[in-house]
Parts: sequence; structure tokens; C-alpha cells
Amino acid sequence: MKPLTPAQRQFLKGLAHSRQPVVMIGNQGLTAAVLKEIERGLDAHELIKIKAASDEPDTRRAWLETICTATGAAPVQQIGKILVIYRSAGKPVIVLPG
Repeated sequence: MKPLTPAQRQFLKGLAHSRQPVVMIGNQGLTAAVLKEIERGLDAHELIKIKAASDEPDTRRAWLETICTATGAAPVQQIGKILVIYRSAGKPVIVLPG
């Protein structure tokens, strides 16, 4: 997926604000099962929040990179333990600006 523009990122942050996390990365870390759930969430919602259990900021940043690489999603934002990612569906529900 091509990188998001600042305007698109801001738009997606606004949409994500009221959403709840649909996937949680637990004590086992980023496993194949978690990646599968993330794929399922992206297919259903395009824009999802992921809650990470790790207290290490570097670990959460690495997970965000790994998730985006593995799923073809674009990172929207990371606030504390919440990661927000976006991937357009075949028939997009979310229409990005510009």
C-alpha cells in the first residue's frame, strides 16, 4: 500500500477515535494467530485498532512495523498501547480525501 498523506492520516485518526480495539496482542506477543485475526479485522473494517499488552515502546513500534509489512496495511498512529492501521478493501467503504 502506498503511504498515507498527512490529510488522509488525519482523516483516519478522526474515524478511529470512537472505535474500540478489535484485536489484542497478549503476553505471547505477535503470533501467527494474532496476525490472522488482524487480517480478518482489516477485511471486515478497513480501519482497526489493536491493543498491545507490552510495556516496552520499542516492542510496540516493532510490532506495528511487522504488522504493516505482513498485512500490506498502512500505519495511521500509535498512542501508548493502541496501534491504528488501515488497509483499503477491494470495495472500499472508507473514502480517503485527496
